[in-house]
Amino acid sequence: MKGHAFRIVAIWLVLTVIAVPLVVLVLGPHLPPGRFSVEAKDQTSANTVLTALLMPIVLLVLVFFGYSLVAFRHRGPAIEDGPPIRGHGPTQLTWVLATGAIVTALAVWGSYTLVETARGAGGGQGPSPTDLPKGHSPRLNIQVIAQQWEWTFRFPSYGGFETRQLALPVHQLVEFHVTSLDITHSFWAYRLGVKADAVPGVDNVAFVTARKTGSFTIRCAELCGLWHGHMYRTGYVMSRSDFNTWVAQQRKADAANLKDLGPYRRSYYPQPFHRAG
Repeated sequence: MKGHAFRIVAIWLVLTVIAVPLVVLVLGPHLPPGRFSVEAKDQTSANTVLTALLMPIVLLVLVFFGYSLVAFRHRGPAIEDGPPIRGHGPTQLTWVLATGAIVTALAVWGSYTLVETARGAGGGQGPSPTDLPKGHSPRLNIQVIAQQWEWTFRFPSYGGFETRQLALPVHQLVEFHVTSLDITHSFWAYRLGVKADAVPGVDNVAFVTARKTGSFTIRCAELCGLWHGHMYRTGYVMSRSDFNTWVAQQRKADAANLKDLGPYRRSYYPQPFHRAG
């Protein structure tokens, strides 16, 4: 059996040495959600590390089963089942200790990454975020308002105008304030690495800093009724000059509606339904 174990380990080591660099250098840059924003880049880096660490484990299982199917399969006419295989204490103990160490190390690394290096990683953190991005100021506040079945966006830093379009300036920290007018939705901007629940009466804060200009999709990631799939938008990341021009156009177009919007608030509560008559 020692010869079989040696061959299994040797095959596993060779495949691991080949596969892990391929994961990091070839597959890693293509893992989701990409590098469109600082937050998305951090998430992609984390996914690359996790995939690279997962690969030796997957290869060990595949090599073991593949080798067993080839080396230990019964040859010749069919016979009755062989004697039962008893557990092997040292192997079981090694497996438990190794997997426990891997899970613990990943938990420590993941916690450190979230708290120290990926502050404001794009997930909604409620009205009082504890993990704040470092080294970015000033912040641009944008309120994301969900309702059945529509997205609107309010810009309190620019007079409080509200629009169905979303545009962000490149290389500036954006502080999303996500809320809802009716039921629970979920604001998901995949390429930005942002996903935050939109809950009525709640101000859910998420951060993002776009690294390049371009477009990104916005979807609702919470089943919210019949036209859930209709809550689809395309957002844009613009240069600072283009963004300023866009803001001026939106403020002019929305000027007649500002008087009916009311003052800016961080959250809203659904209005009770009254039956006519």
